[in-house]
Amino acid sequence: MVSQVPFGSGAFLGYVPAMHLGMGEMLVVLVIAMLVFGPTKLPQLGNALGKGIRNFKQASREDDLAEKPAQQRLRTGATVAAPQVTAPEHEQV
Repeated sequence: MVSQVPFGSGAFLGYVPAMHLGMGEMLVVLVIAMLVFGPTKLPQLGNALGKGIRNFKQASREDDLAEKPAQQRLRTGATVAAPQVTAPEHEQV
């Protein structure tokens, strides 16, 4: 029989509690980043990280927009009509 472990102890079958970073933890991470990368490289890293997150969000939004019309057609059972092609009119000379 498996014994119960109190919630939040993290000792039950490799359970890792959610990481909630407070102000103190964020300051420690910032100080370590300053020591590792230096004050001149840190703004460049933050800028690159921000651009990467922005591009990821934009790409996921584009994928969602591309999927919506197809999902609506499937739900309603509508079919896409082929465009009508007409022969060009010839001028008589």
